[in-house]
Amino acid sequence: MYASRSRRIFMSNVRPESMVRITTPALAQAFIEEQVAAVRAQVGDKKVLLALSGGVDSSVVAALLIKAIGKQLVCVHVNHGLMRKGESEQVVDIFGKELDANLVYIDATDRFLDLLAGVAEPERKRKIIGAEFINVFAEEASKLEGISFLAQGTIYPDILESIKAAEGKKAVKSHHNVGGLPEDLQFELVEPIKLLFKDEVRVVGEALGLPHKMVYRQPFPGPGLGVRCLGAITRDRLHALREADAILREEFDNAGLAETVWQYFIAVPDIKSVGVKDDSRYEGWPAIIRAVNTKDAMTATIEEIPYAVLHKITARITNEVEGINRVLYDLTPKPTGTIEWE
Repeated sequence: MYASRSRRIFMSNVRPESMVRITTPALAQAFIEEQVAAVRAQVGDKKVLLALSGGVDSSVVAALLIKAIGKQLVCVHVNHGLMRKGESEQVVDIFGKELDANLVYIDATDRFLDLLAGVAEPERKRKIIGAEFINVFAEEASKLEGISFLAQGTIYPDILESIKAAEGKKAVKSHHNVGGLPEDLQFELVEPIKLLFKDEVRVVGEALGLPHKMVYRQPFPGPGLGVRCLGAITRDRLHALREADAILREEFDNAGLAETVWQYFIAVPDIKSVGVKDDSRYEGWPAIIRAVNTKDAMTATIEEIPYAVLHKITARITNEVEGINRVLYDLTPKPTGTIEWE
């Protein structure tokens, strides 16, 4: 059981082979109790700033830290302009109103998009977003007293994909909460779930009493739509991506696929093809559907979506979203493809 283990393993970025997988409520409860004690020992009477995206990982960390330190936790939600449609509003409603969290909302859309203008290389985009997140948090912390810690929803796949797996191998990609952190970080990190896989995080979330819909919410990367608006981000293509993604999610809900497919989203690359609209030449971007199933995010299989659903999604996106004239379906498993395109 976790309660009998040393908390020191959670100070490492290496998950011990002997570490028991969290698959039951009892194991989750033991993990929670251990982490509550570890967080209290680490933080003392200081305040903690949490990067709250509203996704599964940061939500579970928020619930765990509220249990451990209560109002010493300050949750900061940064709208970087790369959120899904209506998502920031949902975060404010759920955490600020329903859960009565100590929540600070920051709209930094222009700030992030200005920094990302003209940047096409995926790793640069991730690191710019990660570094700017830290800058925003540092500014917010300067307005508060006693902030000494930065909490993050880092999980084990983030670490594995951000470091070299073996001598001579390149990192798969840098996650904003791992590869994007500056060397002169002014905060001590609090990362209570960093050795857990995604399926374990969900078990812990339910044991913490979080709503089922929140725990099984679609995974969403820290850089958000920034790694789904492929290449250099433009505001018009980002808007088209956001609208197409909203249609995809709505139709998956209508078809009963929302909880049977682990992750599904749209990616829009920076290429155009010739199409026809209103009997005239119409150049537009393709919208690429990605739908995968996985247990731990380290490997993934492709979900077979009924053609009737795909046809309806295609018709809605091409008719309702300005700038998109094709819809494609990505059939690549992981490996060889990663779940995200960037």
